[in-house]
Amino acid sequence: MTELFFELLGYSFFSNALLASLFTSINCGIIGTYIVSRRLVFISGGITHASFGGIGIGYFAGFNPIASAAVFAVLSALGIEFLSKKADVREDSLIGIFWSFGMALGIIFVFITPGYAPNLMGYLFGSLLTVTHTDIVMMIALTAIVSGFFIVFYKVILFISFDQEYAITHNAPVQIINYLLISLVAVTIVLSIKVAGIILVISLLTIPQTIANLFTRDYKKIMIYSSLIAFFGTIAGLMLSYNYNIPSGASIIMSLVLAFIIAKLFSILVSGIRVKRQLYLQNKNYQL
Repeated sequence: MTELFFELLGYSFFSNALLASLFTSINCGIIGTYIVSRRLVFISGGITHASFGGIGIGYFAGFNPIASAAVFAVLSALGIEFLSKKADVREDSLIGIFWSFGMALGIIFVFITPGYAPNLMGYLFGSLLTVTHTDIVMMIALTAIVSGFFIVFYKVILFISFDQEYAITHNAPVQIINYLLISLVAVTIVLSIKVAGIILVISLLTIPQTIANLFTRDYKKIMIYSSLIAFFGTIAGLMLSYNYNIPSGASIIMSLVLAFIIAKLFSILVSGIRVKRQLYLQNKNYQL
């Protein structure tokens, strides 16, 4: 496996996939920590599927599908955020509306696009080996923006993640930060589609964070650990995808799920050992 890995490094498609894995892991590690801490997984799922409307429009109009999906996803995210606070509509209902509307719109535009219907498997289930130089540049730019934003506004984001009322009482720009963060969530989701696909990308934003959270409660450490876990899970999935000719998204998520099972069993084992050690020490002190 190691020999194959270094052999594949000589091919441009694999080096592009490796770079995409790195920057996507960093983006998803940071943004995913915010999503999990704010319990926005369902909203993120709605944004993910709504972005398919942008892909359909991009194909029909001759635009870059990823670029049009990013615009559509950001507008959908801002729409959900705005209407859930200003309109008398439940947030989960809005998510369902945007979710179904985006998927339906995408299907319609793909269907009416002249010529042969485009192959959407890469967008639905991921196609990491088809990542282009342009995709890499966009991912690098997003990594710089996301990292810079979280460094500058870290304390405010931390307050918003766990106690928005406290942040408001301290005159933090909560509403503006919320709109900016949900926009970054949308763009991160869209630029991760090539890696994991629309159907599975939400797992890349939640599974590494869940694994990291088994071993630490520190917000910064969760971002760092989840980025590393996502990267190694992506590499493992990439190798499986290449060897067995299966969609990269599915193989990456399967790798991460396996990592979660192993990590959970390990944490249970460690907890059991600690409990037994404490009981042993208590009994020893009692006998003394």
